Amino acid sequence: MATSPNETRQEILTALQQVQDPDLKRDIVSLGFVKELKIEEGTVSFDLELTTPACPVKEQLKSECREQLLAIDGINDVQINLTAQVRSSASPSRAVLQEVKNVVAIASGKGGVGKSTVTANVALALAQSGATVGLLDCDIYGPSMPLMFGLAGRQPEMIDQNMIKPMESHGVKLMSMGFLSSDDKPVIWRGPMVHNVIQQFLNNVAWGELDYMFIDMPPGTGDAQLSLAQQSVLTGSVIVTTPQDVSLIDARKGLKMFEQVNVPVLGIVENMSFFECDGCGKRTEIFKHGGGKKTSEELDVPFLGPVPIDPMIVLGGDAGEPLIAGHPDSPAAKAFLEIAQNITRQLSISGFETPQAKDLSLTWK
Repeated sequence: MATSPNETRQEILTALQQVQDPDLKRDIVSLGFVKELKIEEGTVSFDLELTTPACPVKEQLKSECREQLLAIDGINDVQINLTAQVRSSASPSRAVLQEVKNVVAIASGKGGVGKSTVTANVALALAQSGATVGLLDCDIYGPSMPLMFGLAGRQPEMIDQNMIKPMESHGVKLMSMGFLSSDDKPVIWRGPMVHNVIQQFLNNVAWGELDYMFIDMPPGTGDAQLSLAQQSVLTGSVIVTTPQDVSLIDARKGLKMFEQVNVPVLGIVENMSFFECDGCGKRTEIFKHGGGKKTSEELDVPFLGPVPIDPMIVLGGDAGEPLIAGHPDSPAAKAFLEIAQNITRQLSISGFETPQAKDLSLTWK
């Protein structure tokens, strides 16, 4: 007896229910990831809509779907189109950046740990994956993003009297105090002035629709952090540290500060984790190693990954070409990509709202 289209449809969905997202711990059908399902002469095709274009397990999910469907009698081919729809975590109380789905602060307890370098490369990694990304440089006293993105000496355009057009480089939208101040003049401001300029960056920059915005925070736990927290802007935060104890002490303080203002900590990054010689392959742990991972375990937050020391990171930043753009196959660039994927993974876990399994269409020929 021939199988009816409805029976075939149900058999396909039942098979796809065996494929589980390893982070969300649910099957892809109930999560609503299966879209535009079609069957035509033994070929099954559908869109697999993930929560981020940087999904680290997308090829794994695609492979598992093919395996499950090809085991069904009468199915000879499976065509899967990978798509992504980033979920918005914007709370109803957020008065600004309503078109920005996720706002992540990259912070450190102290200066000199490479926080801006991490921010730049993570933002660029996600932009290259297909996400729309913005970067707000809130390090008012030491803005470095204009130099790192090759925009030093440039000034943004005014759209009208009250709105600034963000700069753009390598597919990332940017705004920084460095675009508005002279390179050789220090910014000497008290707290209320810092608060005011952050308000202008949030309210008077035409960011448009973004999947992710990363905010490069100044070191420490001061006015900029509190200003952003008071606006209910932040989706989450990432703490950057180096392995040595003095940096880890300050990293703990930064982490506790975000917890006190009810901003989820997405994880810890250990920068300058080790150095590996190109010629001999010898690994040297210049600043010790593993402190970031140990601290994440002690404080029960995810460890997002280590970044090795690479001279090309510094050279690329000075030349206006972040490592991800200039040397994408280097170990450090791959580390930044993995960290970017882990950040999106944590955002999906913490902010995913269960959609209804819908938009499943079936055609039979």
